[in-house]
Amino acid sequence: MEEQHSRRQQKIFRNVTLVQAGFLKKSRRPLPTIIGLLVTFAVMIAATWGAHAYFSLHSALVSMNGNNGSTATSARIAAKKPISILVLGVDQGLEGRNDKGNSDTIILVTVNPTTKKATMTSIPRDTLTEILGETSNTSYYMFKVNSAYQFGGSSGSIKTVSAMLNVPINYYVEVNMKALESLVNALGGVDVNVPFSFSYDWCDFKKGKQHLDGRHAIAYARMRYDDPRGDYGRQLRQRQIIQAVVKKGLSVNGLANYQKLLKVFAKYVKTNLTFGDMTSLAINYRSAASNISSGYIQGHDATISGTSLQIASTEELQKWSNKLRKSLGLSTQTLTNQETRQNSLNETYNGVDFSSNETITNYTIYEANSITSRSSDSW
Repeated sequence: MEEQHSRRQQKIFRNVTLVQAGFLKKSRRPLPTIIGLLVTFAVMIAATWGAHAYFSLHSALVSMNGNNGSTATSARIAAKKPISILVLGVDQGLEGRNDKGNSDTIILVTVNPTTKKATMTSIPRDTLTEILGETSNTSYYMFKVNSAYQFGGSSGSIKTVSAMLNVPINYYVEVNMKALESLVNALGGVDVNVPFSFSYDWCDFKKGKQHLDGRHAIAYARMRYDDPRGDYGRQLRQRQIIQAVVKKGLSVNGLANYQKLLKVFAKYVKTNLTFGDMTSLAINYRSAASNISSGYIQGHDATISGTSLQIASTEELQKWSNKLRKSLGLSTQTLTNQETRQNSLNETYNGVDFSSNETITNYTIYEANSITSRSSDSW
C-alpha cells in the first residue's frame, strides 16, 4: 500500500507540474534559445522525470548558486515583472587557462511576461567602454568590454554593461566555456548548418549540415578571424550552438542523460537565480520565449595605439538603450556616459566620422574630467 501511495504521489506531482508549465498542451511555439537552455530546459527535466529528478535538480542548482536552495523566489520574479539577465561565457578551462579570464561571450537577455516578448542582444567583446569594477571607487578606465570580467568578475561585468546602455540588470548566468564542450559531449553531439568551410584549432568544418562533438563545437564557436563577418559572425555561430544544445537537450535522448547534464550545470554554471526563481521563470515567463528578437551592437573597426577595438557610435548605443528599456517597461532616456562623451570629443576635436565604413585610426581616449588625452600606457 505504501509503495502504491508513493507511486500515486509521484504521478500526481508529475502531472500537476506538467499542467502548470503547460507541457501537456500541444504547442507550435519554437524552442526557446538562451532562456530555454538556462531555465526551461532544467525545469522540463524535473517536470518530465517527477519527484526524483526534482530533487536531483535541486541539489545541482544549490551547487550552482551557492545557497541551500530554500531562498524564496525574488520579489521581482514573484510579481511577474520584466527582468534582465546578463549571460557571460568566460574563457576559463580552455587551452590550459586557470586565470580569471575574460568574458568572450556577452549576451544581455530581457524577458517581459506582460508583452510576452524577449530580446537577446549580443555585445561584441572588443567594444570600447568604461570598465567598472566591483567597488564604486574603482579608477576610471576605458578598454574592451570583455575585460570587465577580469577586473571585477560578474559584478564588474554587470556594472559595466548596465552603465554602457543605461539598463538595469537584475540577474546573471556565468558559464565556463568548458561547459559548452561538456554539455555537447553529454548530449552525444549536436548538428549545425555550417555557413562556409574553414579549419580552426585542428578541426575541419565543411559548408552544410555537420555533426559536432564537444571539441568541435568549442572550435566552431570560437573561430573569429577567418569569418568574413568577424566577431559578428562568431556571435551567430555561438547562437547556433546554443540553439542546437537546447533542441538536443529537449529530445528523448537528452532527457535520458539528465543526470549527466545536471552534473555539468553544477560544475560549470554560476548564477544568482535561485531554484525557486528558475522554476517560476519556466512556468510564468515561458510564453515570451516564442517571441524573441535578437541582434548585436554594431561597432566601427578602430585601431588605438596598435590595439584593435570596436567603437559603437552614440546613435547605435542610444538605439539599443531605447529598445532594451522599452522591453523592460521603462521610459527611454538620453544616454549620457563616458562612451557618449568620448564619441562627442572625438567628433569635435579629431574629426571622427561615424558615417564612414573605414577603420577609425584617429580616435583618442580622453581623461575622465578633461580634454587631455590619456597616455597609451595607461589604458
